[in-house]
Amino acid sequence: MPFRLPDDVARTIVDPRSYAAWDELHETLKNVRREYPLARAEIDDYAPFWVAAKYNDIQEVARRNDVFLSGQSPNGMPSKAEEQIAVEVGIRRMFRSVVSMNEPEHTKYRQLTQAWFQPKNLRQLEDGMRILAKYYVDKLAARGGECDFCSDVARYYPLRVIMSVLGVPKEDEPFMLRLTQEFFGAKDEERNRAKVSADPLVIVKAVQQVVDDANEYFRKISDDRRRKPANDLASVIANSQIDGRLIDDLEAMGYYITIAFAGHDTTSSSIAGGIWALCERPDQLKLVQSDLSLIPALVEEAIRWTTPIHQFVRVAAETCLLRGRRVTKGDRVILCFPSGNRDEEVFEDPFAFRVDRKPNRHIGFGYGPHICLGMFLARMEMSIFFQELLPRIEGMELIGKPKRMVSNFVGGPKFVPIRIKMRR
Repeated sequence: MPFRLPDDVARTIVDPRSYAAWDELHETLKNVRREYPLARAEIDDYAPFWVAAKYNDIQEVARRNDVFLSGQSPNGMPSKAEEQIAVEVGIRRMFRSVVSMNEPEHTKYRQLTQAWFQPKNLRQLEDGMRILAKYYVDKLAARGGECDFCSDVARYYPLRVIMSVLGVPKEDEPFMLRLTQEFFGAKDEERNRAKVSADPLVIVKAVQQVVDDANEYFRKISDDRRRKPANDLASVIANSQIDGRLIDDLEAMGYYITIAFAGHDTTSSSIAGGIWALCERPDQLKLVQSDLSLIPALVEEAIRWTTPIHQFVRVAAETCLLRGRRVTKGDRVILCFPSGNRDEEVFEDPFAFRVDRKPNRHIGFGYGPHICLGMFLARMEMSIFFQELLPRIEGMELIGKPKRMVSNFVGGPKFVPIRIKMRR
């Protein structure tokens, strides 16, 4: 097995533009899994890194969170220039996310909100979620058949759900949506605040401005909930204590931003990815419509297929062996989730979208101690939406070429033009 990843392949894996060219990326990753399942990359403008392309290796690194640490490197692999600029502008001093924490701190902070995201608590949200799903399906029907499913439907339903859980006023949702798109779309010139795609200085400063705006907004929310706690997640965060004291502003802002941004964007992407796949596969649409008990399996397949979390980066806390390779203390390891979710050794016919795929042990929510806090909420949202939509569809098709976001961190479809015929 080769030790060194070819430079052109390494660049493909770290290049945010590769994740907008999804099919081509997967052809590259198929070769990586076969020829370079765990290999080291050394390209001039990036710090050296390993790529974990196989499902089992990704799980092992994610599980061994005492050896492979979070937060020592941004979650999507940055260039040296981006890292240096991020240090200079001080983005890491502006907020700390639970995603970037290690033990024992990580568990303490995760437990602050974990109960909120468990199925027992989420059941109280079901009726409201179904009302919202029906509302957006009705809007889709009222459009007369043609729309961009991403911008007209998929963005707003999960946004309304997570903002209501968090306690953000409805009138502020467009602001939150814009900040989310600018944050995760930092490398996408159609999404980022600066409207450029290549200048690291401009891009990093644009992200800084987004974080500044989010911090300013959530400080007001936090202050309000400390004075007047409500039955929402913002109140839980604002009044949470670790070791007998309120959590620091840095960590509180990180919590708000993580839930507000990731809490809807990844679900939106998975819903849109599922609809995109069903438009291309009328047989699968008919199959799930003929047996709505397949909707939970459709949800899992849509998440596997879309894989909205593209990369996490871990840093070795000590020298260790991984797949027989010597990974040295300080080395970075990219967890390549899109590759893991197409691993031929784990998934039968991995390049087929199958609404009846069982089992489906995808890693679309990550894996191990850092697995997504909101995974039960996401599954519930998606299931309810498909339950309301699919029985009302006569047929649907793409009427243009869909587009994915430019991002090596979190991303998914950003334009899915469809024609849909609804039953009367």
